[in-house]
Amino acid sequence: MGREVNIGAKIWAKIRGGLAGAADYIDGALDWLPWRKRLSFGRRGENLAARHLRRRGYRILVRNFRAAGAEIDLVAMERETLVFVEVKARQGTSMGEPAEAVDEHKCERIRRAAEVYASVRRVENPIRFDVVAIIGIGRARKLELLKDAF
Repeated sequence: MGREVNIGAKIWAKIRGGLAGAADYIDGALDWLPWRKRLSFGRRGENLAARHLRRRGYRILVRNFRAAGAEIDLVAMERETLVFVEVKARQGTSMGEPAEAVDEHKCERIRRAAEVYASVRRVENPIRFDVVAIIGIGRARKLELLKDAF
């Protein structure tokens, strides 16, 4: 009986993984639609980052968590680690690199919000803070994942 439960769990995990992949494909294929362009540049960056993280095995738990005067763009799980992700998108580098915008003050605000999240959800997993830096627009954009950024 216990073996059947394990096999069933494995089957459901594969189905969920396949559905997530299909959703990512459809989401990317629909980017050309006119009403998709109405999303703010930041929101499109967050969607792109979430899609990238899912493909790398992260499980997105919460988007745009607000607490303690800060917003955490993405809260995710990577294996047993709870990851708080800050997404920074820039169309070019004239205003500096995206990762440079995550200064000490921003890091402190994100840490405070993460403490609230962890205490409310009673999290006992290891915690990490990542930054996803996106430069460019359209097909010319580059995405960089900075693990354990601060």
